[in-house]
Amino acid sequence: MKGLTDIPGILVGHASDYDGLTGCTAILCESGAVAGGDLRGSATGTEEWGLLNPHHVTERIHAVVFAGGSAFGLEAASGVRRFLERKGVGFETSAAKIPLVPAAILYDLGLGQSSVRPTREMGEAAAAAATDHPLAEGAVGAGTGATVGKLLGMSHAMKSGLGSWSVELGGPYKGILVAALAVVNAVGDVRDPATRKIVAGARIAADSMEFADSVEVMKQGKPSGFTRSNTTLVAVATNAKLDKPQAAKLAQFAQLGIARAIDPVNTMSDGDAAVALSVGTLEAPVDSLGVAAAEAVAEAILRAVRLAPSMGGLPGLKR
Repeated sequence: MKGLTDIPGILVGHASDYDGLTGCTAILCESGAVAGGDLRGSATGTEEWGLLNPHHVTERIHAVVFAGGSAFGLEAASGVRRFLERKGVGFETSAAKIPLVPAAILYDLGLGQSSVRPTREMGEAAAAAATDHPLAEGAVGAGTGATVGKLLGMSHAMKSGLGSWSVELGGPYKGILVAALAVVNAVGDVRDPATRKIVAGARIAADSMEFADSVEVMKQGKPSGFTRSNTTLVAVATNAKLDKPQAAKLAQFAQLGIARAIDPVNTMSDGDAAVALSVGTLEAPVDSLGVAAAEAVAEAILRAVRLAPSMGGLPGLKR
């Protein structure tokens, strides 16, 4: 199980700054991927997201970039474009090939050094490091400075990160895969969908590992850390063949996986975003793919917190 790189044609690379506690992740699809996107959070930060609209004339994209650094981190996408241009990858025009690279960012400026953000050079390094090997997970790439459970403020939060997982369909669709990569920087808590128990989230005190239960805190009207500096970023990919409207639908299904594993979710203070990539030729109903996508996303979110070590003064679950 390699996660997102189980999908042939998908490469993933990370660049991490462990002094500034930030980083970026480049997801490359150099032969082009039919793509769709879905935004559910109300505090999003994106670039070239219009390429994912089913009505956009663009047929395929060539990479997706997730980065920390808030809006400053969007600069990392320029490095990925520069890397792909040198390789001759991009949309053919009369004068040049133009790599099409949607990007989305998360806010991690409050954990490490706020003056350190992903740069064009960091984006280029992440693209250069991209392989089809099993993904590094946890506090790496765009998840380097990610945190979760911030309703009571950062001192009560926990360290989070990046996770990935893949699911194979069965029966006549055996061999068809849907894989997910999730960067979890949510204001809410992460829950195990099977038990509904909180796995990581807001703690009742800075020196405690007892969970406050963010939903109950909100219902009692006592949140104090509800700032617009949170998000969960998800990419799903499949080796099934989709058109752009179907890819957009798959991205919507991916958001269901976010809702299964994070509570509360899609708040006014979250920038939850999902992108779906199709790089295959196999045939399967989009509903079947969507069920697998939601499952893969939920598991990727659990892995993002379970594989994150303590860092930046916040406790993590990885020992």
